[in-house]
Amino acid sequence: MRHEEFQFFAWKGETLPEYWWCTNEALLWPDGTGPDLIVDDGGDATLLVHKGYEFEKAGSIPAFDPANDPEEWGVILELLQEIKQKDSSQWQRLSPSIRGVSEETTTGVHRLYEMMRDGTLLFPAINVNDSVTKSKFDNIYGCRPSLPDGLARATDVMIGGKVALVLGFGEVGKGCAQSLRGQGCRVVVTEIDPICALQAAMEGYQVSTIDEVLETADIFITTTGNKDIITAETHGSDER
Repeated sequence: MRHEEFQFFAWKGETLPEYWWCTNEALLWPDGTGPDLIVDDGGDATLLVHKGYEFEKAGSIPAFDPANDPEEWGVILELLQEIKQKDSSQWQRLSPSIRGVSEETTTGVHRLYEMMRDGTLLFPAINVNDSVTKSKFDNIYGCRPSLPDGLARATDVMIGGKVALVLGFGEVGKGCAQSLRGQGCRVVVTEIDPICALQAAMEGYQVSTIDEVLETADIFITTTGNKDIITAETHGSDER
């Protein structure tokens, strides 16, 4: 594809600044225009467009608070500041031509619903994540090979015999629990939905709460697509 003069903005081992630089570059055409449609994954491109547009209209980029904001937010703010210095109207120029976005992840869909409720969504969005061909296949079966592979690459530790806590027993949680059990883990599930919790129990998993398993679990897998599932404030007594 490189020989056909396609442009690529991705490589293995990207740092956070490199990743967000690539995201911005992928949204810019050589003539200064941008895409009509976005096929997003995780809502990152959509987030960059919306925050860029919001801060351009406000006239300033907010300051990064390292004590309370995640590191990645600081990277995004720094990138938007650099863009503003080069082109103070980039996002107001690009956003009107974007006709819509499709989103395939739970996290990205949550962001879209939040923007829709707040009245800040700039263009229509298609929720691919909740389509049956995605949720019933990719969410369950895609996690089964990718989870142990990711754990092995990140830790280089054998996971057989470890206690694995899976937080959430939706489609992703089901696939992760199956995968971990297949690797020899002792799997414990936490779930706030009683039906999903009953499903986990009927599959033979121990169903418990985070507090009961926190001190004994070796591996923690959050599968809800939401944030603050495990927080330092709530479980600060556990130094692990």
